[in-house]
Amino acid sequence: MTDSVFLMVNGERREVHAAPGTPLLTVLRNDLGLNGPKFGCGLGECGACTVLLDGKAARSCVVRVETAAACESVVTLEGLSPDGSDPVQQAFIKAQAAQCGYCLNGMVMTVKAFLDAVPDPDEAALREALRYNLCRCGTHVEIMKAACIAAGLVKGDP
Repeated sequence: MTDSVFLMVNGERREVHAAPGTPLLTVLRNDLGLNGPKFGCGLGECGACTVLLDGKAARSCVVRVETAAACESVVTLEGLSPDGSDPVQQAFIKAQAAQCGYCLNGMVMTVKAFLDAVPDPDEAALREALRYNLCRCGTHVEIMKAACIAAGLVKGDP
């Protein structure tokens, strides 16, 4: 049995039909065709599925769709800036912070939420913010460089 649920996703009101308890990630990917959030672990442990719920980073694989419907906004990677001009996205490009790219959604969304909440962090705070996001390819050095560029702690390569 499915229910009609309304979500405000990337600034657009969307209606989806989902069974109670359906993970938000499933709705975002399967029903709305948004491929930024990735299925990693399904347990909220890796961060690949991170989205912004009312501006806060949330693991969409463990957030129920009805919980997200109570939020004013759901923002996915696609919703940051359609042309990739968001400063955090640009920092990841400048730092060449991707190898396979699977974790990148979670890294970008986590950094975005953190910098919106803490606009002038130090590197230790950035490390702590990214502590629970996993990258299995080993691009942590580049990811930290990107986070530092986004925070204005270092300049990016031209």
